[in-house]
Amino acid sequence: MTVALRNPVHCGLALLTLLLHVAGLFVLLNAEFLFAVQIIVYAGAILVLYLFVLMLLNLKSDERYLHTKYAVMLFAAVAVCGELVLLIVQSPFGGMKGDAPAEAVLKDGASYAVGIKMFGEYLLPFEIVGVFLLGAIIGAIVLAKTPTSAEPQGRLREL
Repeated sequence: MTVALRNPVHCGLALLTLLLHVAGLFVLLNAEFLFAVQIIVYAGAILVLYLFVLMLLNLKSDERYLHTKYAVMLFAAVAVCGELVLLIVQSPFGGMKGDAPAEAVLKDGASYAVGIKMFGEYLLPFEIVGVFLLGAIIGAIVLAKTPTSAEPQGRLREL
């Protein structure tokens, strides 16, 4: 639904429902931290940024067309999903355990262990990604901004 709808705003709302369903799967897997990150970061901030860019670009809905090659797209989607399942089944990392101590996970919880790991060892990459996202937002605003003159053209001719 996200890529097949004609209206870009409707595509964004379909993406919101998809992200909320993924968050529900995280709850079913007892991964509360990932649930919270999914809701706050993806369904909240990233989707708002996506809709902001859509509104900023002012896309017309009549310029967008629905793709009609469903058979080819369905075959490609099934092939990609099959490849992903094959890779997951044959992955050497399937049964690996994390390097956080089991005592910390049992004592403080999985969310605390993930937070200590993320903001300890991976703080610099986390901040670098934040700076890259800020640069992308500024670049989108600069590219979408229409140039306006400070004074009307008629006034310059009078002087």
